[in-house]
Amino acid sequence: MALLKEFKTIPELYEFLTEEFGKNNPERFVMKQKVEKEWVGIKYAEFKEQTETFALGLASLGVKRGDNVSIISENRPEWVYCDMAILGLGAVDVPLYPSLTSDNIEFILNNSDSVGVICSTKLQLNKVLKIRDKCKTLKFIVLLNEKDVIAGVPNLYTFKDVQERGKEFAVKHKTHFRDSIRLAKENDLCTIIYTSGTTGEPKGVMLTHKNIVSNMRDALLLYPMDSKDIFLSFLPLCHIFERMGGYYTAFACGGEICYAQSIETVASDLAEIKPTIMTAVPRLFERIYSKVIKNVESQSEKKQKIFNWALNVGMEYCKARKNNNIPVRLTIKHKIADAVVLKKIRMRTGGNLKFLISGGAALARELGEFFEAVGIIVLEGYGLTESSPVLSANRFDNYKFGTVGKPFPSVEVKIASDGEILARGPNIMQGYYKNKKETDETLKDGWLHTGDIGVFDAEGFLVITDRKKNLFKTSAGKYIAPTPLENMFLASKYIDQFVLIGDKRMFLSALIVPDFEAIKEYADSHNIKYDNPEELVDVKEVYDLIEKELHRFHKSLANYEKVRKFALLTKPFSIEGGEITPSLKLKRKVIEERYRNLIEEMYSEINKG
Repeated sequence: MALLKEFKTIPELYEFLTEEFGKNNPERFVMKQKVEKEWVGIKYAEFKEQTETFALGLASLGVKRGDNVSIISENRPEWVYCDMAILGLGAVDVPLYPSLTSDNIEFILNNSDSVGVICSTKLQLNKVLKIRDKCKTLKFIVLLNEKDVIAGVPNLYTFKDVQERGKEFAVKHKTHFRDSIRLAKENDLCTIIYTSGTTGEPKGVMLTHKNIVSNMRDALLLYPMDSKDIFLSFLPLCHIFERMGGYYTAFACGGEICYAQSIETVASDLAEIKPTIMTAVPRLFERIYSKVIKNVESQSEKKQKIFNWALNVGMEYCKARKNNNIPVRLTIKHKIADAVVLKKIRMRTGGNLKFLISGGAALARELGEFFEAVGIIVLEGYGLTESSPVLSANRFDNYKFGTVGKPFPSVEVKIASDGEILARGPNIMQGYYKNKKETDETLKDGWLHTGDIGVFDAEGFLVITDRKKNLFKTSAGKYIAPTPLENMFLASKYIDQFVLIGDKRMFLSALIVPDFEAIKEYADSHNIKYDNPEELVDVKEVYDLIEKELHRFHKSLANYEKVRKFALLTKPFSIEGGEITPSLKLKRKVIEERYRNLIEEMYSEINKG
């Protein structure tokens, strides 16, 4: 499906949607959100009214072309109004993760020279107020939740306050927003997105309209998306993956976006909204898979056998379909398996999904095969914030699990002599904001140095092996890529988080956060006494259970890839704890430093020897 109409900038897309597409489809919803247990739709006329009054209000506050304005908010329609208003004025938005601390926010507001910041709730507002005096360029704050306003704070406005100012401003400047939109050029800066980074300070990735639009155009050429599609949005809009794929691209094909209430409600939102397309991360698929398996294991032996039979038939059918050779007998078996088991699993996701796009981390091959057998296609892609974000992805009609597909049409990808993935194309960033040193290290001769190690297989599919900086070299001289091994062990229903240790060590060890729900069920069924779940990490039977799980995976590994020792942790790694980034990547150095004593203990007996 191509774009509804060719455009070069995001403001051009907005103008087309509100002036042409929306007017020709006045009863269509552009977005939906849940309000007091009911899904409430927003039509294009309301989208236009909300955005333009807010944009003119920002103009009345002095926002002009080239200014930077930050947004700290969860996904909601107002995020879209703010984004389109800022970009329509020719300003640049700087989206921040709502999980960031005051210190992180202070750095980004100062580094980005933000003239204003839009906060969703009192929680976000308080973070900003804590550091406001240290932010040299900050002139105003806008609060989306009117009920959270704090009296007496200078230059603090509610979203509605700004809209009222916009209505007054419009009296003398009626065409200001429309005129601003038409000044937009494809090479204008669109957004500055700060990468969380696993080490060091965040870096502001500068993306132009051309960068993002080129990626959208490729996506719409490759995937069957149109105005009948319903997108469920739950990944943060401050991340370019959701912003490009689940927001701009959804709008560009005329689709409808429904905002999940939270990550905890995604399961029920899926069932209610019945989306056709969704962008997601592997963690969601792991959760769905784990729930299905736990439910099956609680059933009678007879029902378990039926489930396993149906799943095997589903896998056999998918394999035969790829070879264009489906025997009649298999077709009949598949219809029965689908009616008895597979369709029921699909219905938990609403039953209408055409495909899901997975990104942000590696998707285990087994998960892809499981969902395919059920009748849900999960297409894994790969990219970086620096590439707007997609470099390569599996296609709807040409996919291969265990790979991240083939490069997007307008993107060129090659492998350097040391195995690093390099890319160039219209989607590659302009550089890091006010950071020439990092820019020069990442962009060389027009090529983006991704920092990822990968290879192309015989069929041209790209396979990511690991991060360049993550590669271990054991004391025996063996190179090990930790991420694929970690993802493999995460397939265990008893393991929630897994960090491999082994750089410059004699053997591999691991820090493991158990899945406490699964561990509790195991303990209860084996009459293991405990007062709280955290105590279970010290129970020998639980340690033996995890060890048995590791041995199950060890069968497919070389000796030097096997985990010889491990420690169980009582609490998960978290963003708040500083052990993972907002995009859920492990901060290995932080984790290794924090658990240094525990790690040294695992190696102490060998060292003594």
